[in-house]
Amino acid sequence: MACGNYYAFMEGGDTAFAVDANAMKYGSGVLREIADDADALGMKRVMLLTDPRLVKSAHVAVVREALASAGVDVVVYADVAVEPTDVSFLDAARAARSGRFDGYVAVGGGSVMDTAKAANLYATYPADLLEYVNPPIGRGAPVPGPLPPLIACPTTTGTGSECTPIAIFDYLAMRAKTGIVSRRIRPTLALIDPDVTMTLPGSVVACSGFDVLSHAVESFTARPYTRRAKPGVPRQRPASQGANPYSDVACAEAMRLAGSYIVRAAGDGSDREARERMMFAATLAGIGFGNAGCHVPHGMSYSVSGMVRDFQAPGYPDAPLVPHGMSVVLNAPAVFRFTAPACPERHIEAARMLGADTVDVALKDAGRLLADAILRLMKATGMPNGLEGVGYKQADIGELAKGAFPQQRLLKNAPCDLSLEDLSAIYGDALRYW
Repeated sequence: MACGNYYAFMEGGDTAFAVDANAMKYGSGVLREIADDADALGMKRVMLLTDPRLVKSAHVAVVREALASAGVDVVVYADVAVEPTDVSFLDAARAARSGRFDGYVAVGGGSVMDTAKAANLYATYPADLLEYVNPPIGRGAPVPGPLPPLIACPTTTGTGSECTPIAIFDYLAMRAKTGIVSRRIRPTLALIDPDVTMTLPGSVVACSGFDVLSHAVESFTARPYTRRAKPGVPRQRPASQGANPYSDVACAEAMRLAGSYIVRAAGDGSDREARERMMFAATLAGIGFGNAGCHVPHGMSYSVSGMVRDFQAPGYPDAPLVPHGMSVVLNAPAVFRFTAPACPERHIEAARMLGADTVDVALKDAGRLLADAILRLMKATGMPNGLEGVGYKQADIGELAKGAFPQQRLLKNAPCDLSLEDLSAIYGDALRYW
């Protein structure tokens, strides 16, 4: 594929890209403004979703008190699971249906915001869980209509879920992640308050920060929208439409910020500038991948997290868990070595924005350069040394690849085609890096 003109129009390919965005408010103290926002959206009875670790936090208290003082009836749901499952999604949906709410507020990380999206959807349009879930696992039915308003208040510097049309969960029967993608589940409003990041453990900042980095690099190197078939009906153009000039702008700045600040933000909890910049990077990356879509590192991450045995990450619940951002970045260097020949200029430009010296770099070295830029940041933030660092061995590669291969929504967004054998080879390359 020629990369000098990445968006050259191709026979049968799309000739347009769509831009979707929710309202966002960013800045110190915006959580305290939520009562006015809720009133503007007509909220009278609200389901406030959070998780068991955050429910007693100052962030939840600020939101809850602001809403209650304005006369909003607030019901707190604090049973959101970290890394939600089909079971936890359904539990939240049942609570939402019985509560008869006219609005939703999510205070937490990606798990909380994704659960709020699902609860809102299934309470409004009840259906079997798999009705709206991405194929081939689910039926991928379109959401029938608009949803009640959802205000998303992120408390981590990573997922970007506050501005994406995606809700991800573990499907326990398959021990793999999948999700729901629909423009209709995108939050109505995001309240992004960087003050919340000052209480995060460094390990959580590192893991969520690599989710930011991967969102941006994957969307920037994704298959261009012009190589996706033109939809028969314009509104059927997918949310994950491939790289496009709009997503490029957000991803470029997100990469620059992540490359500059992730090590500082993870290493020093008092570094307000670094943590604020990573919070902004997370939102930018969410805008980017919310309009372009991720690809192979995220697709591979789902079986890495879904098949975890006994690895426990510091700063997370005391249970077997490979945090999402960690499960993504452990695959990323190996993936970009593989995908670089499809669009080497894009991989070199991504490496440059992450801080690499790209002067006189040959196109054949693009994958190595980008992989090395990511590995440098992984080492500096204490990430495990590849998949072996979280408990996987050579004997696991076949099952990991089989678990990832159904993630065709993500895999087909890569700049090149991948077979099951290709996935196995990439997992093998990701076992150990240094």
